[in-house]
Amino acid sequence: MTVTRFAPSPTGHIHVGNLRTALFNYLIARKSGGTFILRIDDTDPERSKEEYVDGIKRDLEWLGLTWDRTERQSLRLDRYHEAADKLRAIGRFYEAFETPTELDLKRKKQLNMGKPPVYDRAALALSDAERDALRAERGNGVWRFKLDQQRIDWEDGILGPISIDAASVSDPVLIRGDGQILYTLASVVDDIEMGVTNVVRGSDHVTNTATQIQIIEALGGTPPGFGHHSLLTGPQGESLSKRLGVLSIRDLREAGVEPEALLSLMARLGSSQPVELRMSLEEIADGFELSQFGAAPTKFDENDLYPLTARKLHGLPLEAVADEIEALGVPADKAELFWTVTRENIQTRKELAKWWALFRDGAEPLVADEDKAFIAEAMAMLPEGPFTQETWGEWTKAVKEKTGRKGKGLFMPLRKALTGLERGPEMADVMPLLQQIPARKLAEG
Repeated sequence: MTVTRFAPSPTGHIHVGNLRTALFNYLIARKSGGTFILRIDDTDPERSKEEYVDGIKRDLEWLGLTWDRTERQSLRLDRYHEAADKLRAIGRFYEAFETPTELDLKRKKQLNMGKPPVYDRAALALSDAERDALRAERGNGVWRFKLDQQRIDWEDGILGPISIDAASVSDPVLIRGDGQILYTLASVVDDIEMGVTNVVRGSDHVTNTATQIQIIEALGGTPPGFGHHSLLTGPQGESLSKRLGVLSIRDLREAGVEPEALLSLMARLGSSQPVELRMSLEEIADGFELSQFGAAPTKFDENDLYPLTARKLHGLPLEAVADEIEALGVPADKAELFWTVTRENIQTRKELAKWWALFRDGAEPLVADEDKAFIAEAMAMLPEGPFTQETWGEWTKAVKEKTGRKGKGLFMPLRKALTGLERGPEMADVMPLLQQIPARKLAEG
């Protein structure tokens, strides 16, 4: 059975980059009838916060990315220590005591010599007495996994054949000096024990995958199938790293982006398929194939989310937004007309409030100097409300007969005087919604 996982760290809100990873793993599991695990990577007690755990779950639920079970790495520390003991027992785990400054000097020396900046394994040459002395002087060291210095090969689900020379990679640190279990060890142990069969993540993890494959095999496990999706950039190819704080799922939701718009874009971005609005995860899953994604950096522009959001809203029936419209204070007998008038003139639901404010309170008239006399005359002819859908046609016909204006010269100034806008819904539909007409004052001048 296919088993996938999404393993966010609860150190902040998930963003569009995280979502891509979550969505791909979710779709792989759902397409095969498998299991999707939400695995909270909370082994860092100082940075992990419960409010972020709640936020991650809230964001995924809003998107409809339901999980089959939740795992907490903070509850599995004993399993990671057992794995560490096993690695020590087979001679694949060793303690190293270099300070960050010493490591930096080593890297610079290697680079100056034209060599890759790989840890030199000096700690392996230490005697027991030397290790005891360093531990007494500096405290506990870090624990590094001893890589077999051979090529590590796998068939990547997106990138194709990958081959990495382990001799060009530093032995990874799996446990910090303060005893904190790091991501690489925890992830490997979890993937083995939870039966994870497929892992999709960003291409910045390729080297990490190579080391994880060796650790998995050293612990007696079978590596899952890996796929590494491209990293997102801004619309001009710029790094998104400095902007991810404003591209969190929470912020996009609060900006009015619809979940179907976000999912539809993220499920096709960077693939050979066009981005089209899909109204359910089932529809999105039907056309999803990991092999259709490329390795090149993928441009992401949040502005692309709003036309998709608008397209979704345009097709919604009144029942889908009735509660929101009622909360705005729209009278029940006007609700259907209000939605008919506004739904094709909004990009997000948040804009409904602006439209109701315009209809309820009236707009600031937009009148050109050359139209002032005409508008004053027309407003004097506007009948008292309440208006009907026939009011606009009857009124403009009367104004045309009296002033001689016609076409755009007739309709545009009247629209701008009543709504403060140059374009918008059909005025015949707008008239019954208008509660106040500030432009009437122009007739008094």
